[in-house]
Amino acid sequence: MDLCSLIDRNAAFAPDKTAIAFEGERLSYAAFAARIERTATALKQELGVGRGDRVAILSLNRPDYLVLLYACARLGAMLVPLNWRLAVAEQLFILTNAGAKVLVLEQAFEGVLPKLEGTAAVGLDFEPPGGTTFDDLLARSEGSGRNPHADLSCPLLVVYTSGTTGRPKGAVLRQEALFWNGVMSQHMHNMTSDDHILTVLPLFHVGGLNIQTTAALQLGATVTIHARFTPDTALAAIERERPTLTVMVPAIIQAVTEHPAWAAADLSSLKAVATGSTIVPPHLIERFVARGVPVLQVYGSTETCPIAVYTRLGGDLSRVGSTGLAGLCCEAKVIDQAGNAVPAGTPGEIAVRGPNVFFEYWGDADATRDALHDGWYRTGDIGLCDADGYFWVRDRKKNLIISGGENVYPAEVERVLLEHPDVSECAVIGRPDPRWDEVPIAYVIPRSGCQPGADELRAHLLAQLARYKVPRDIVFVTDLPRTALGKVQHFLLKQIDAQSRAQGETS
Repeated sequence: MDLCSLIDRNAAFAPDKTAIAFEGERLSYAAFAARIERTATALKQELGVGRGDRVAILSLNRPDYLVLLYACARLGAMLVPLNWRLAVAEQLFILTNAGAKVLVLEQAFEGVLPKLEGTAAVGLDFEPPGGTTFDDLLARSEGSGRNPHADLSCPLLVVYTSGTTGRPKGAVLRQEALFWNGVMSQHMHNMTSDDHILTVLPLFHVGGLNIQTTAALQLGATVTIHARFTPDTALAAIERERPTLTVMVPAIIQAVTEHPAWAAADLSSLKAVATGSTIVPPHLIERFVARGVPVLQVYGSTETCPIAVYTRLGGDLSRVGSTGLAGLCCEAKVIDQAGNAVPAGTPGEIAVRGPNVFFEYWGDADATRDALHDGWYRTGDIGLCDADGYFWVRDRKKNLIISGGENVYPAEVERVLLEHPDVSECAVIGRPDPRWDEVPIAYVIPRSGCQPGADELRAHLLAQLARYKVPRDIVFVTDLPRTALGKVQHFLLKQIDAQSRAQGETS
């Protein structure tokens, strides 16, 4: 049995049911399963793709993204999703590092082609030079795409992390990781085959791909996908398509809830919204809760597929700031530097173990050894777990600021800053200091039409935080460096801060 078998079985049980809706068109489970089979056949017969080969995709969200995923599962091959927001040089590094045999791409991203070597090109919406279109490839294929040696133990995804230092690393996820991740998603959301998922997050991230999307398809539910997120199309789809579940990272929640159509939008079809990827400000959660929509928190990473810890629909959602309990099919604990579990309520590094955890970093044995210890993945996130097993995530371990021997968690300072009515967004980093080793520095984006003063914000912080946690400097900006999911990249902000100070010293 491979992961694609679940799609086949759903097609047998409900052949005419809509599997995927996209831009006004609907793909039934029978048609979805048939297209997967044709794609697996084409990859195998025309391009020689087999077990262990890598197939890359560079595209906005579309149904064939998911077709390729399950076709790779059928063959025992691996899909390498490429972040279309990356520079061509970054995309070429990933293609080379992964040793991709095939690249399937949209014409909008053909800038990578002139420098592509040793990789067959297949165009989703055009005919690349020296390559072929996806539909023509499928039309030429004959025979079977099945591989009797493909099963749930086969690696299926190589997802490259953004990387806080140096080059990105490719986390290898087996088919079984997606299977068990799906079981936890179904448990988290009380998901059934009657659910209707709205996917607006990019499928090149495990959040967009696996928090709800693949879980729903493996269960026989319906998924509506958007090519990319915009707040107006998301709100319109919620009213028109009547989805029951969706995932929105904090940046998307903010964009949706500040859109002019938010106040009058009909949200009655939603039984829950899931959120995660970074620390979630409580005031953003409250915006949906005030409209009668529960907000579920999920914690994890690329390396955990990503579901590891979550709050559950119908469960205890009263613990403000908690990201919930360890998932149904995995374990989680908080450890010290030596890897020992710490007492309840004590901050430490979060570690996760289970069948959802990645197998290795592609071609990087040293990084794999550093991250995996006796099956436990050390996440690099600082958090704590209370006596009842509920987790709170404090911050990234690499973001921790040690000022005069005291720990300062940027996320804590950011949370309080965001409670000020004039602050739209912010990020806190550590700046080297000759006396204190490091001091916290805040970069703040004011709300439109507001001009808060640094002293005003410090006074606001001092009312709730110890003096050593209050930023020494507050810098007002119009933008912050981010990942594709809107997560602030603190390591890049540190580089920007250091460059700015260096320029100031030489001017």
